[in-house]
Amino acid sequence: MPTTHMGAAVLSIDPFSEEGLENALEIDDAIRESGEVVYLEKYGTWFTGRHSVVEDVMRDYETFESGAGTGLTNTRLEENWRKPSVILENNPPSHTKYRRIMTSILSQRVVRRLRASFQADADALVSRVIGGELNAAKDLAEAYPLHVLPNALGFHEEGRRHLLPYSNLNFNAAGPRNERYRRAAEESREASEFVAWQMRREALDEEGLGQTIYGFVDEGEITEEDAGMLVRTFLSAGIDTTVFGIQFALRHLADQPGVWERLRGDPSLARQVFEETLRFTPSSPFIGRTTTREAAFGEAVIPAGQKVVVALAAANRDPRRWDRPNDFDLDRDTSGHLAFGTGVHGCVGQMMARMEATCLLTALAQQAESIELIGEPEIFYSNWLRGFENLPMRITRAA
Repeated sequence: MPTTHMGAAVLSIDPFSEEGLENALEIDDAIRESGEVVYLEKYGTWFTGRHSVVEDVMRDYETFESGAGTGLTNTRLEENWRKPSVILENNPPSHTKYRRIMTSILSQRVVRRLRASFQADADALVSRVIGGELNAAKDLAEAYPLHVLPNALGFHEEGRRHLLPYSNLNFNAAGPRNERYRRAAEESREASEFVAWQMRREALDEEGLGQTIYGFVDEGEITEEDAGMLVRTFLSAGIDTTVFGIQFALRHLADQPGVWERLRGDPSLARQVFEETLRFTPSSPFIGRTTTREAAFGEAVIPAGQKVVVALAAANRDPRRWDRPNDFDLDRDTSGHLAFGTGVHGCVGQMMARMEATCLLTALAQQAESIELIGEPEIFYSNWLRGFENLPMRITRAA
């Protein structure tokens, strides 16, 4: 195997193997510390885990486009499993209109309006499930977003069991077409049919955000099909990432009693707990781009038409950017972390995700006395996400 390719180090690691997923931090370190950019020969794909390079790639949408897909597959050359997103897999200037609409749908004003109901739902869930042993991955971290986000969108209760399999396929499809992807595709057959049905205007409640999106059709700004695709964006990108982000926050609170005690004493720290969680262990570790022209990084030259994967998790622990990057530090200034991306394609739903996590962690801080792991967490194996299948915990209720 050559040691360099187009001036970049060649790595034999496989981030998508079972071993790679079980040793994700070592994979991140290898990608980041082997050069500004590296070449993974197994996939014929470029990776970068340096914070400054990741930031540059994500901000330079003219050189590193999203329109050819945000995973390993170049969707201009190979057919994807679904139609491309009009916002996630679209380039300016076409992307700009859809981004503006989604930004208005998820504005600070809208988030503030929803906060009271989101907090009430978090309070009720925490009150119902704590007081003994539970699988916090499912009973808290999954149950809460899977309830409040579909409610806000105006989804019907029936069929929500399909949302996670659909999202799971979306993220596995961003990686290689391996057995994990094929299994996700098989398990989501009914889910794809449900989502196609739920995207429609007539399937949404009158008061939800979904109908607000369709209001832009009535104003002549977008088509009916565009509106359905924007509703789909919530399903494909807005649930799993939040679920797994909350899982990691719960795990860190259990692992570090000092952080839990500070949160319990001051529930207003919930947002900061989540921000440091996002920096320390982002649930979505990779995003793909495609070069539209030759790009140089030091001695490495990436030709046009090549896939470049930015390793967000690696960048968020880059010692060139962060002091003591492997320490979970509640007093850290987390501004600049890349868990939500950056630039014109930065996550449009990040305020919603932050609100969900903050509400749930606040409820936990107000109602729980202690939180502890009572068994080894079980990894959730995904090509393009990190999280847990089982997070066995004992959470005692405060007197």
